[in-house]
Amino acid sequence: MGKELSVVVWAKEGCHYCGEVKQYLEDKGIKYETIDVTHHDDRRDVLEVKYGIRHVPVVEIGKDEVYEGITQVGIEHIEKVLERFNHIILK
Repeated sequence: MGKELSVVVWAKEGCHYCGEVKQYLEDKGIKYETIDVTHHDDRRDVLEVKYGIRHVPVVEIGKDEVYEGITQVGIEHIEKVLERFNHIILK
């Protein structure tokens, strides 16, 4: 079991909030994968099934089998989830 978090950012081209999220993660040195939903309605379908929404950004943070999806806009929501996962990792 690795101690590194998995972070996925669901985003689209030209999304200001998506850019904000990516910049925040980069500033913190957190590696992430991007899933681009631009011109990919099938990917938005996945978001709708998982979270009941079709908008981005959505950030998924997890480790091993435990993941949390953040659908609210605002860096503070990402910070809260990162803090919870950091406590789990440090134990």
